[in-house]
Amino acid sequence: MDILSEITDHKRIEVELQKQAVSPEQLREQVRDLMENSPAPRRSMKRALASSPAGIIAEFKRRSPSKGWIYETAKADEIPAAYEAAGASAISILTDAKFFGGSLRDIRTARPLVDIPILRKDFIIDEYQLLQARIVGADAVLLIAACLTQEECADLTARAHALGLEVLLEIHSPRELAYISKDVDMVGVNNRNLGTFVTDVENSFRIAGQLRQTIADACNISDARNIPDAQGSSDTPRNLPLLVSESGISHPETICRLRTAGFRGFLIGETFMKTPQPGDALKGFIQGIEETEAQKSL
Repeated sequence: MDILSEITDHKRIEVELQKQAVSPEQLREQVRDLMENSPAPRRSMKRALASSPAGIIAEFKRRSPSKGWIYETAKADEIPAAYEAAGASAISILTDAKFFGGSLRDIRTARPLVDIPILRKDFIIDEYQLLQARIVGADAVLLIAACLTQEECADLTARAHALGLEVLLEIHSPRELAYISKDVDMVGVNNRNLGTFVTDVENSFRIAGQLRQTIADACNISDARNIPDAQGSSDTPRNLPLLVSESGISHPETICRLRTAGFRGFLIGETFMKTPQPGDALKGFIQGIEETEAQKSL
């Protein structure tokens, strides 16, 4: 059994146990009360990335299946706020406990401390997890194509939108391009193979052309070369999924190359979390992006 299968099998058991403790009906009632009585302004992760010169989604992650503990004592009341102060466009928070050392409590803790979008990053297979995300204050959720059928993905996307949540659809290979539709807000290319957890950032470059063409077809755009402009220009359609490159990014120069390939969001976790001060690491990384861009313009 590969790592992804092990995680998803455990997740199905975990969600069923959670439902026994707090029923889906109870969660739905909480969400109804939340949306009716305290409609907090939703923060758009897609817009935040599109308008940012850096586009960094800084990740809060204590451990991973492949590396073990990265930062076991990382505090959700410190690092997300440091990320925002350093210039992050959005924050990704791992909420899986067994494999990543996270929890929904991490989002609940960070939410009042930051004013940028928060992505609930988990292995979402059930509407129940969307309700949880809305209750704790997430603005977006990750849907992983490899964990879902196309029908399940479309259904969860619609349910997420009904809750005011944006969707980052994650793919890894060309065979998952069929999951893309105009309804998803963002499409992420995971540079990590979820079966082996081996990372190769070149995966984003290999799939970029096919990815742009698939989005062009889904959104009835005649020329896929227009997609990067459409993501960042005020006079072009805003209903295009925004492109995100995920994992394995450790050099500012890579961000500049990825932007040229059409990506506008960049999810980075371990590069920052393996340092004593992740916020400072992010600040230095963004400075490196700015310096690289300045050198290119000379």
